Amino acid sequence: MAIEILYEKDVDPSVIQGKKVAIIGYGSQGHAHAQNLQDSGVDVRVGLREGSSSAEKAKEAGLKVVSMEQAAEEADVVMVLIPDEIQAKVYEEHIKDHLHAGDTLAFAHGFNIHYGYIKAPEGVNVIMVAPKGPGHIVRRQFVEGSGVPDLCCVQQDATGDAWDIALSYGWGLGGARAGLMKGTFAQETEEDLFGEQAVLCGGLVALVKTGFDTLVEAGYPAELAYFECYHEMKMIVDLMYEKGIHFMNYSISNTAEYGEYYAGPKVINEESKQAMQEILKRIQNGEFAKEFMDDCANGHKKLLEQREAMNDSLIETTGEKVRGMFSWLSK
Repeated sequence: MAIEILYEKDVDPSVIQGKKVAIIGYGSQGHAHAQNLQDSGVDVRVGLREGSSSAEKAKEAGLKVVSMEQAAEEADVVMVLIPDEIQAKVYEEHIKDHLHAGDTLAFAHGFNIHYGYIKAPEGVNVIMVAPKGPGHIVRRQFVEGSGVPDLCCVQQDATGDAWDIALSYGWGLGGARAGLMKGTFAQETEEDLFGEQAVLCGGLVALVKTGFDTLVEAGYPAELAYFECYHEMKMIVDLMYEKGIHFMNYSISNTAEYGEYYAGPKVINEESKQAMQEILKRIQNGEFAKEFMDDCANGHKKLLEQREAMNDSLIETTGEKVRGMFSWLSK
């Protein structure tokens, strides 16, 4: 099923330019949304908790900084850009009572809406504008005159023009320069979590670490194993990103390409696919969301234990030493 993609010519900028927008949070995505929208002629205010260390950064960028309550009260569009695990609490304590009929509640990730941790009032639009890239890239590409594609979704259309608001908001971010894709909260949430877990973070990190461990356990120097399984990965991914798998294969040796076809299916095989299907099932039925939120409520016990173990692993201590040799990384 093909997805609908819209561009600048398809969007009305005046929709978002005629709104007062509150950005709740000023982290990776928050700073990019606030600054890009302001540069696009939108009336923006940043809502932060009292004593937030981000307040001065936002003020230095020329942004109006107020409490979360005031931001939500003033705004027609309230974009929530704080970590998933605290969104529901912040919504209940600082945002909910300041939403009015006709307002728009917005997100850049569907987790809390899709799994029911946040339930918006009936008279309020619920939309999503999710840039497909980290905040610093969203900001940098906007400044350079390009943009990062955005996924736009509408969960609740209370005013009849929620899609116009979502698409115009995406224009304000610079996303319409690259393409605004229309989707659903379920699609974004489930695909995003799956991509992170099975491929981009979980799968990739486990693949790199297992390859490294295999070489080291076979007696090869850790530094050389780091170069082969970790350092060179970026070069391969860059080639794929620029022009596709076929270009990467064109750029490597025949030996490497032949080995790809021979060894790839042995490492990532039917058993691997079955594991991915199980990961997707746990995302779809809410098991992962519950496990994650339970761990958050337990002080992130499992998360912190795993983080500490990874930070102390041989591949990370070796990498820190090897990267210290790279003069270009220190600049």
